[in-house]
Amino acid sequence: MFTTQDEWDRGYAEGRRYRPLTDTERTLIATHLPPAAEALALDVGCGTGELAAHLASSGYTVDAIDWSETALAEARTRHGEIARWLRLDVEEDDGASLNADGYDLITLRFVAPFLTFRDRTLDTLGHRLRPGGALVLITPLAADTPAERRGITLSEDELARLPSRWAAAERHDADGLVLLVLRGPAAPCR
Repeated sequence: MFTTQDEWDRGYAEGRRYRPLTDTERTLIATHLPPAAEALALDVGCGTGELAAHLASSGYTVDAIDWSETALAEARTRHGEIARWLRLDVEEDDGASLNADGYDLITLRFVAPFLTFRDRTLDTLGHRLRPGGALVLITPLAADTPAERRGITLSEDELARLPSRWAAAERHDADGLVLLVLRGPAAPCR
């Protein structure tokens, strides 16, 4: 499992890619998270930009951040200026380059298991949500993931615990993935 910026950059430079966005994910997003007029989205850990491009084509104005400049360069090449591509360490940087007015949707697709300070980071991101906004975690189901790769998943215990930090939560399982929609951060930002 990658843990440093250099490892992520090297992985992307060597051609490592991750599970493509599925039609089921697109449908779940369209059903449960349709954009309102002038809706803003933040795609955390955007990689090569597939989800960011989908959100933009759905009507969101998108900021897409990643730790890997190599991934961002590919996202820019593939998708052009469909999103604002930003190199940012979501756990350590101050986020000054992000939209000061917040976001209606924040997505973390295949990102949460790699966060070192998961609760703190999700709290901080939650406080960047506009009223009525949603933070969405998309992660593989541990039960559908081979034991040697379970480090890329959130455990069922953690998936059950996370909603307690939010006012509302919805869980949708499909195609071996969990889409967890969290609204209204209940915990104060630390």
